[in-house]
Amino acid sequence: MSLPIAILAGGLATRLRPLTESIPKSLIELAGKPFAIHQIELLRRNGVTNIVFCVSHLGEKIKAELGNGSSFGVYLDYVFDGPVLLGTGGALRKALSRLGKTFFVLYGDSYLDCDYAAIERTFLASGKFGLMTVLRNLDQWDRSNILFKEGRIQCYDKTHCAPDMEYIDYGLGVLQAKVFDAYTDDVPIDLAQIYQDLITQNQLAAFEVTQRFYEIGSPAGLEETRRFLEQRKDLNNGLHTTIPK
Repeated sequence: MSLPIAILAGGLATRLRPLTESIPKSLIELAGKPFAIHQIELLRRNGVTNIVFCVSHLGEKIKAELGNGSSFGVYLDYVFDGPVLLGTGGALRKALSRLGKTFFVLYGDSYLDCDYAAIERTFLASGKFGLMTVLRNLDQWDRSNILFKEGRIQCYDKTHCAPDMEYIDYGLGVLQAKVFDAYTDDVPIDLAQIYQDLITQNQLAAFEVTQRFYEIGSPAGLEETRRFLEQRKDLNNGLHTTIPK
């Protein structure tokens, strides 16, 4: 049985306006179904069936659309930020009672077709408090933000990216709940800051992924992901379509 997973789906999605003024990013339809359902189906195929959505902006629409997950063969739960946005780290902290001692964390706009079981095994064997998946990106799909050498993340900075940063935060992590003991309740904190703190403490393991990511956080990413999922749908329907690597 796999670890539970938190999906961070509480952002305002300002880059996708006006599309996201009335619909949350997770419910944008791609290849015939809301993006969140594509995520759920991918997770289920990888044995991840306990899913907690951390929501805020239009989050009640996500809950109304997806329900308890029974129709998808998974268990879904929802944790709302409340009137004050807590940041990605704060949203996770609020959801800890639903997630248990150790859990995956996934961004709500990411489609990550990778080996979740291998990532979980690597984390459990590491003895660390957290794990980040990394991809050798070379500024290809987004700005690279990680210095990764000899199997270790040496620097992670989404704001100040140096030329020797060839890798990027892939978008999937694993955390122990006790990581959040160091942070004050109800004070906004970003997940990126938590990762940086873990690097400083030598408590962040790494798993190198080779399969590229897809995301719907930007208009360009949304259209690229739409094409990918449409091509995958055609392939599953028996059509001979080449899926981009």
